[in-house]
Amino acid sequence: MDQVITDIGRAYLRWALTDGVGPLTFSRLLIQLGDAEQALGAGATLLKTVKGIGDQKAEAIARSRDSAPVEAELVAAEQHGVRIICRADPDFPEGLRRIPDAPIVLYVKGELRPTDAIAIAIVGSRRCTIYGSEQARRFGELLAGAGFTVVSGLARGIDAFAHHGAVAAGGRCIAVMGRGLTEIYPPENRTLAEKLLENGVWLSELPMRATVRPENFPGRNRIIAGLALGTLVVEAAQRSGALITARLAGEYNREVFAIPGRVQDPMSFGTNALIRDGAAKLVMTLDDILDELGEVGDRLRSADRPTSSAPPPTTAPPAPTSRPALSAAEKRVYDCAGYEPLLQDVIIQAAELPPGETLAALTTLELKGLIRRLPGGLIVRRGTA
Repeated sequence: MDQVITDIGRAYLRWALTDGVGPLTFSRLLIQLGDAEQALGAGATLLKTVKGIGDQKAEAIARSRDSAPVEAELVAAEQHGVRIICRADPDFPEGLRRIPDAPIVLYVKGELRPTDAIAIAIVGSRRCTIYGSEQARRFGELLAGAGFTVVSGLARGIDAFAHHGAVAAGGRCIAVMGRGLTEIYPPENRTLAEKLLENGVWLSELPMRATVRPENFPGRNRIIAGLALGTLVVEAAQRSGALITARLAGEYNREVFAIPGRVQDPMSFGTNALIRDGAAKLVMTLDDILDELGEVGDRLRSADRPTSSAPPPTTAPPAPTSRPALSAAEKRVYDCAGYEPLLQDVIIQAAELPPGETLAALTTLELKGLIRRLPGGLIVRRGTA
């Protein structure tokens, strides 16, 4: 199973499968006992000298470590096409390596790339509004189109719409799971997860067969925050896991952004409070994010501009002679629009699709230059029929 894990990774994996040893305890263990392989030889007497490990816990850790199901875990990983990487491996994400509670190991399905260091996380409510779903998809597309890897948690709501946007733009995605990689949760996002994998990665720090538990998600959120240069909160109530991700991003000295919402909407209380309290920068456009990222933002912004050797256009570009390829939902929504302005609500009703899916399609059609938004919530076709 050499392709599944490195030799040093095996030692890390044993510690990751040991009850009572989390990321912080493992870091203290390395400081006290040397590297992960050397620490495997430590008995309970030596283990109890590590900060936070007393007599009773040392005995339990030693028993669990020595019986950890390493080989069974490697078999499961190989069966599902998953690699296991550790902090000592060269392809372990640099952003995670720099946080104090870095995962001991990461389970990886797909290919991690060095360019994934240029990442923005998008997080928000599972029970998002139509406005929130539209903005999540919009910024997923904009960020992916600008060259960022979009990081989120593949959950219902904002996460899924952000991933949809990045996939639609043909960009990179990382989905950080709150369970093992043998199954996708929620199951309705399976198709999205498979599509994402064509140009992206599934990640988890949890054993292959770990199931969904509420206590998994704060840890998942810290990985999302640690992978990214900044975290964009699209919609969050006063008590929201997205706010945990935003707080962690700030603690890790990463940027925090938030999209404002209506002041009386409970789903916007958290995001508006972040902006009000100075914990997040208000974001309305892609430039608002690029402006905060210094040299990285400047480089990505300039990549979209024509080179100095290219002659400036002397006339307006010709109108497209053919329509871009459309998904089934985009075609259905486009067919409901007209060359006379229609209210967005009329199109949503006529499309007979879930409102969030219709709004996501409208955003994509706008980015493809096929529709135009007018004041008063009106939408009109543009280009050829």
